[in-house]
Amino acid sequence: MPTSEDVPTKDPAAVQSRSAVRSLLRLWPYVRPVRVRLFSAAFVAVLASSLGLVFPLVLKWMVDGPIADGDTGGIWLGALWLLLLGILEAGLFGLRRWLVARPLAGVEAAMRSDLYRHLQRLPIAFHDRWPSGQLLSRGTTDLMLLRMFLAFPLTFLLVNGTTILVGFLILLMQEWTLGLVLLAPVVPLVILCSVFEAKYSLVARKAQDQVGDLTTVVEESVLGVRIVKGFGRHRSQALAFRALAERLRGTELGKARLLAGIWALIMVIPEVAIGAALVLGTVQVADGHLSTGTLVAFLSTALALRWPVESIGFLLAMSQESATATERYFEVMDAKEETADADGAAVVAAGGGAAVRKESDGLRFEGVSFRYPDAEAGSVPVLAEVDLHIRSGETMALVGATGSGKTTLTALVPRLHELTGGRITLDGDDIALMPRQRLRELVSVAFEEPTLFSATVGDNVRMGAESADEAALLRALDVAQADFVQDLPHGVHTEVGEQGLSLSGGQRQRLALARAVVGGPRFLVLDDPLSALDVHTEALVEAALRRVLEETTALVVAHRPSTVMLADRVALISGGRITAVGTHHELLRDNAEYAWLMSGADAETGARPDAGRDEASDTGAESVEGSMR
Repeated sequence: MPTSEDVPTKDPAAVQSRSAVRSLLRLWPYVRPVRVRLFSAAFVAVLASSLGLVFPLVLKWMVDGPIADGDTGGIWLGALWLLLLGILEAGLFGLRRWLVARPLAGVEAAMRSDLYRHLQRLPIAFHDRWPSGQLLSRGTTDLMLLRMFLAFPLTFLLVNGTTILVGFLILLMQEWTLGLVLLAPVVPLVILCSVFEAKYSLVARKAQDQVGDLTTVVEESVLGVRIVKGFGRHRSQALAFRALAERLRGTELGKARLLAGIWALIMVIPEVAIGAALVLGTVQVADGHLSTGTLVAFLSTALALRWPVESIGFLLAMSQESATATERYFEVMDAKEETADADGAAVVAAGGGAAVRKESDGLRFEGVSFRYPDAEAGSVPVLAEVDLHIRSGETMALVGATGSGKTTLTALVPRLHELTGGRITLDGDDIALMPRQRLRELVSVAFEEPTLFSATVGDNVRMGAESADEAALLRALDVAQADFVQDLPHGVHTEVGEQGLSLSGGQRQRLALARAVVGGPRFLVLDDPLSALDVHTEALVEAALRRVLEETTALVVAHRPSTVMLADRVALISGGRITAVGTHHELLRDNAEYAWLMSGADAETGARPDAGRDEASDTGAESVEGSMR
């Protein structure tokens, strides 16, 4: 079961050394289009917060004026001013929320769209390494945190900072000695916040990664529910989920302890300073050095600054979580996409490469070698110096033991992986110089594991050719012998459900085959396309498929003699190399390993028959040939 430790992320030390501000600044390209409304919202919020500091000044006027003089009319006037200020403040905060709601929803949507688009362009090697739950959490939980940050903490870090600055200026102007008393906690608070930020960032990152682990477990359990139930593994899956949930719970409790500690200190230290200022101010009032109204205004201002100061811990925590979410988001966005198409690709696609183009040359592998990107340096390559020519209009069967490199070789044709060495050409054109869109219009594929989407039968088949009309769709279903579609509740318009699990394995494989042939491709790559079919359906599919193969150039991975017989020639791959090419009967007669594979022996052992077994292989070949007649 993959966990966050298995995900290839950036060095934790490097992440820790990067400040939250630098991380969050990477959001600017997304924020820039809505900057006017965000700045307007921030200005409105600063104005509203500053109005709160006017209340103490009105109170000072009331205490030293109407209250001291017994002026009832003045008291009612002061109360009216306080009411109007309160209404205006509430209206401004409501306006701020209206200003940010729509644009921030747009920012989140844009980031989610960019993430999805980027994921589609990342190489297969990236998706092989990353658990889907980790990617899903980055597109949901992390983006939700970023929207919340832009809506609240980002604005109120500015608002509260401005409020604190203006408030202290007012305090110093009212009575500078008391103002200095309240300024005393600034230094220890800055130190505490710095320590808190460093510790909280690590815990926040850990928690968000663990959410990704939980998401992965839930997703795998739902998609694999038939396996879980079939083998009675619900208890072990529940225990695995509980273990991850307990680990996340422990991390969240650690976050809560850190937040509780910093919040307690941020509340206690200013309260002590306010208490000291109250005692000192009371003494000054008793001595006649300070008016009662000034002391009331001073304390009211200090109390008005309590929330901006106390919220620092809460805002820092949200900012750290948002910075971590930004890091996680850009870890995926920074991953290199599939290599860009060469500048000359358009010329080749348009026919400008006629000088080097060999018409009807078919599919060629020239010195092809391949090693997976995460393979250790110096490791044995999966494919080494593969040379193979499939002539135009020819069908070539690719046969080999398990792990010999068959599937990897077929995945190189549509550039699902990039070659390590050598080149592959289609009718003389190097596929590395073709735009991917053009390449994947020329080459159609059907993989060994048929994957269907939560869509209709027709939509799933038309993924092979979006422009296919109804007649082409029905022809493809006929070739794949997918007549079962007519018995579905809504025919080709029936929803097949997630991964097509409402269908049998053979039905899914036939729809995958129909998807491969619906567009009438020039080149067809089939990875054991008939493995899940019963012998009667297989015979019908083979008969229909022969007509399609006559009109295309095909490479077919085969494990059974019946599939091999669809091909004009056969290539034997062993240990990542092409070791023999010929017709089925030639290889049965002359190649011991091929005869052994076709005899139905356990190919997974990877054992190769030696020369001493040639006689036995000849006997096996005769039996295979006899069974094929």
